[in-house]
Amino acid sequence: MKYIAIPLIVVLIIMVVVSLVRGIIAFMASTRQDIEHNSADGPSPMQLRQNQLMFARIKYQALAVLAIVVLLTAAKH
Repeated sequence: MKYIAIPLIVVLIIMVVVSLVRGIIAFMASTRQDIEHNSADGPSPMQLRQNQLMFARIKYQALAVLAIVVLLTAAKH
């Protein structure tokens, strides 16, 4: 079990970091666009992209925590 769970956890952690870095890059790029964007038109495409990346990061974090819980539960038995 641990031979499957540990690599899975490592992959999920890498995906969390990648999502976080991509979200930071989108945030830095959005500041320029948001100044020129009319807020009455709704969220800008860059704001929507930030939201997608934040959701992906949260999803990968939840999966990593779940994999750690499964690994710890299996280790107790």
